[in-house]
Amino acid sequence: MSIRTLRIGLIPGDGIGKEVIPAGRRVLEALPAYLNLKFDFVDLKAGFETFEQTGAALPDRTVDVLKSDCDGALFGAVSSPTQAVKGYSSPIVALRKKLDLYANVRPVKTVMNAPKPIDMVIVRENTEDLYVKQEKTYDGPDGKVAEAIKRISDRASFRIASMAGDIALRRQKIRDSGASSIHRSPLVTITHKSNVLSQTDGLFREASKRALSDAKYSGVAVEEQIVDSMVYKLFRQPEDYDVIVAPNLYGDILSDGAAALVGSLGLVPSANVGEGFAIGEPCHGSAPDIMGKNIANPIATLRSAALMLEFLDEPAAAAKIYAAVDANLEEGKLLSPDLGGHATTDQVVEDILKRL
Repeated sequence: MSIRTLRIGLIPGDGIGKEVIPAGRRVLEALPAYLNLKFDFVDLKAGFETFEQTGAALPDRTVDVLKSDCDGALFGAVSSPTQAVKGYSSPIVALRKKLDLYANVRPVKTVMNAPKPIDMVIVRENTEDLYVKQEKTYDGPDGKVAEAIKRISDRASFRIASMAGDIALRRQKIRDSGASSIHRSPLVTITHKSNVLSQTDGLFREASKRALSDAKYSGVAVEEQIVDSMVYKLFRQPEDYDVIVAPNLYGDILSDGAAALVGSLGLVPSANVGEGFAIGEPCHGSAPDIMGKNIANPIATLRSAALMLEFLDEPAAAAKIYAAVDANLEEGKLLSPDLGGHATTDQVVEDILKRL
């Protein structure tokens, strides 16, 4: 069998991104030889530190190399200033737009020995909604007024719901194979606020329902939740959910909130996915308070690397990483401080490498 070589861009970004992205590289390089998978890596820049040094948070070279020379990428973290800085905007948001990475996929999963098993995926539309960042402030008769455009399109809503349906079917195959301890039928929950925002969220709702009515999703149950009810039920009965699909803002809030269900943002991966390209991205921030202390939790990055491999059609390699990470968490002897342990970043990585 021929060996497949994947070229992966490495974008550490800011803060602890510079510690966890090298961990992701180490785990990819350590995958067993029988998987017939090799990696080439290219180091790329983006982030607030890059902006301070060069005046560009997302250099043109980074985008050009990703477009022309890479199969996927790992993105670390970004330090975003709390106040507006002239000329600066988030490089990961820009990357999503420039590469048309229209889906943000965030699995939220407990390990097998957890008292209440949770295994869901939040699929967030990545290119529009309020995140088009078209805002303005002006003087009104009663003082300053700020406005923002919320853009929802039929095309974006239809394809994100289709992605959610595809993920639900793939997860069912994994369950049918016996590789998952969770037993349930595939379910997609459409989340919106169309009772108030009848045009924007109403369009998202209708396009999502139409996408999921395709015959290939006939085995997938479809339900709806108003977003405030969704938040309540997400925390009260998280075990009820399989795949949740939402517009950009709601998906962002739900996925970060759901991280609390599994103990730490340091455990939660994500992937920004387009047609034939995926960027793995841990959900935590740059954490400048722990930068350089070798205590950052690398697991979100390692799971993000595995998630990237899933979308690059390498499910066996992804499964090896997931299994090694889960074994580390289930044993619980080498945990980083955010999980109540005392292990360093390097110690956690070494333990996971041994389990590969």
